[in-house]
Amino acid sequence: MEGYSLGYGIMDRLHLMRAFIASAEAGSFTAAADRLGASNKVVSKHVGELEAALGTRLLHRTTRKLSLTDEGRRYLDGARDVLERVAALEADLGPEDGALRGRLRLSAPSTFGDLFMPSLLRGFRARHPNVEIDLRLSDRFVDLAEDGFDLAVRIGSLPDSSLVAKRLARTALWVIASPGFLAAHSTPATPDDLPGLPAIHDANLRTGRAWPFVCDGQTRRVGVSAGIAANSARVVADLARDGAGVALCPDYVVARMVARGELVRLLPEHASLSLDVHVVYLANRHLAPKTRAMIDYLAEWMASTDWPTPSAAS
Repeated sequence: MEGYSLGYGIMDRLHLMRAFIASAEAGSFTAAADRLGASNKVVSKHVGELEAALGTRLLHRTTRKLSLTDEGRRYLDGARDVLERVAALEADLGPEDGALRGRLRLSAPSTFGDLFMPSLLRGFRARHPNVEIDLRLSDRFVDLAEDGFDLAVRIGSLPDSSLVAKRLARTALWVIASPGFLAAHSTPATPDDLPGLPAIHDANLRTGRAWPFVCDGQTRRVGVSAGIAANSARVVADLARDGAGVALCPDYVVARMVARGELVRLLPEHASLSLDVHVVYLANRHLAPKTRAMIDYLAEWMASTDWPTPSAAS
């Protein structure tokens, strides 16, 4: 075909473009290979073949990472657009049975994922059994483009970005402690009583060790003495249940413990922060049908489940 050197056909060229895009976004052939389910050697070879076919270098190689050349930067945008258009065309045609297919990479916060994702993914797979799901739980904000994720669930304020966000639900922060702890210590009547009590700090909360409360329409922060800090809301809740101190936790983590009497919600008349739960995804012009299906299912599932009590995941 005119314009294609080295005898590459269109399908061959698309494979090479996928290898290049993954390598550029991941910053290394090893990470790109993991994303594509291929070997490091094959991905490197494909990028080299693409460069040879184009007659220009697209990536700078060092022992530590890959970086785009000026030509590579220009080619990356066009290559993404080509693959998005191919994916959209294939989706419009679709298989004869109308079933969605392909691999979907999803990121979610660790405790949220532990509590809710087993039930949610079972339901999604029952509806779309040919979609392969790769779920990764992490409390850091993954870079969807760089890390190769189709979408992510995020809780809390969202940094300014080019991502599209869809609000799914809202969670409130509750102050909790165990009945045994309260029997051994004075029960706080106001937020100002908290500094005198042992506290457990959830390091994932961006509030720091000054817990926020809304009093008379104003937000004020009350410093606590956190003898233990952990970057897991579930660990914090378990420590509070075991009597280690008072804690500030998302309601979806502790609602069942409170309902069972293992924990007591304190200061309910002094509201703390409420945090939105979003699903975020890249602002592509052509959103893959499997990605759209997961976004819609997340919204449907969150609206129908007994939020914030994760009874559906029990």
